[in-house]
Amino acid sequence: MNIALIAHDKKKDDLIQFVSENKKVFSSHLLFATGTTGTRIMEATGLSIHRFQSGPLGGDQEIGARIARGEMDFVFFFRDPLTAQPHEPDVTALVRLCDVYSVPLATNLGTARVLINGILEEQGEGTAGE
Repeated sequence: MNIALIAHDKKKDDLIQFVSENKKVFSSHLLFATGTTGTRIMEATGLSIHRFQSGPLGGDQEIGARIARGEMDFVFFFRDPLTAQPHEPDVTALVRLCDVYSVPLATNLGTARVLINGILEEQGEGTAGE
């Protein structure tokens, strides 16, 4: 499966921790990320990640294009709802594309855990934490 990893600045550490805790799951899929987020996850986990531009420079739109072409299966986008984002229209468009194309989207840790459990069940490996 193709999985996108995105995080606003104040949520990058949370996403890195989440990916680190679920490294085994993520290691068996193709990973894509926006620039800085991808670099930090690779440094922390050693996972191979295809990196796009950073979000404000078009990375969100690059991932959105993959969604529109049916090339993305899951999106983990840890958003910071308390900080205004200069590229908010890009963020809104990405979320909209996930809805239009029925791509599962986790915007917070709680939903991310549910998606990981779904991926594990689909692979026949039970659920995280068992």
